Amino acid sequence: MQGMEAILLVGGQGTRLRPLTINTPKPMLPVAGVPCTEHQIARAREAGVTRIILGTSYRAEVFRAYFGDGAGLGVELVYAVEDHPMGTGGAIRHVTDHLVSGPDAPVLVFNGDVLSGVDLRHLLAVHAETSAAVTLHLTRVEDPRAFGLVPTDDEGRVTAFLEKPSSPEQIVTDQVNAGCYVFRRSVIDTIPASRPVSVERETFPRLLAAGARLQGVVDEGYWLDLGTPLAFVQGSADLVLGRAPSPAVPGPTGEFLVLPGAEVSSEAVLSGGTVVGSGATVGAGAEVHASVLFDGAVVAAGAVVRGSAVGAGAIIGAGASLDGVVVGDRAVIGPGNELVPGARVWPGVALGETAVRFSSDR
Repeated sequence: MQGMEAILLVGGQGTRLRPLTINTPKPMLPVAGVPCTEHQIARAREAGVTRIILGTSYRAEVFRAYFGDGAGLGVELVYAVEDHPMGTGGAIRHVTDHLVSGPDAPVLVFNGDVLSGVDLRHLLAVHAETSAAVTLHLTRVEDPRAFGLVPTDDEGRVTAFLEKPSSPEQIVTDQVNAGCYVFRRSVIDTIPASRPVSVERETFPRLLAAGARLQGVVDEGYWLDLGTPLAFVQGSADLVLGRAPSPAVPGPTGEFLVLPGAEVSSEAVLSGGTVVGSGATVGAGAEVHASVLFDGAVVAAGAVVRGSAVGAGAIIGAGASLDGVVVGDRAVIGPGNELVPGARVWPGVALGETAVRFSSDR
């Protein structure tokens, strides 16, 4: 598996994660202290990948500025920038000119907004054993109604790609596409170029109709789509708590992760997989549970933050309370404010009193 290539699709704008993604592409949001993309690169490297093409679009320059040529992560990184959204299939086809693998070589493909513990080496082994055109990571979900379904036969061959079920009778399986694939290199060349293409609605059904073997591998490991604010916060907490695997977590797993340069009062309480970003401060008597504090954020004395994301440089005033809230960069939540689940505060917005005093002891 040495010398293997992978494609990492990181072009999405992350509209469901706004306001966090107004300044930062979704795959570059800090999950347990480092961008989600870094976790995926690290896991791909563990599986034997040495060269990764990043399929970028929205704010592509942010990826290049952070990762460079990939040498610091032990891989070679190449960048392919889309001028307009191409869909998953179109994005995969768009990077073809950057691939150097032979026609029969396996190419790993990842969606950039998924946190997964799938056994990549097993996925690659099954792909080789079955000589599949494409091998798909499938996961089981409790409620399949929000997903397209992917049934398989007794040998694991994919038999269909079904739209989201609209009635109980249409739920023929709990297996869904988990957003990770192994393509035979030559199959990527058959995807139409220079236009949007959906792999589930066009590429995969076309291959099935032509008699190609599409293999499904059901993996029971950790899997989470990070597309919503609550899922983003949960994924970060799960990494810190050790529930989700990644070699890129910058510290030991436990109840919290405090990054270098942060200041946390000895009288503050951190729990539930909380991350305190570099330069952030947490005051005396504050409680931060299962939350993400971005770099430079301030949680003042006596404030309570639960299941929330607090953007870079944002200020949570003394005695304020947040539960399931997203606070944009540099926003200010004045003292005593109470924000309920689902609230989103846009960058730079000030709610209530803005003169927040902060004190912290080391």
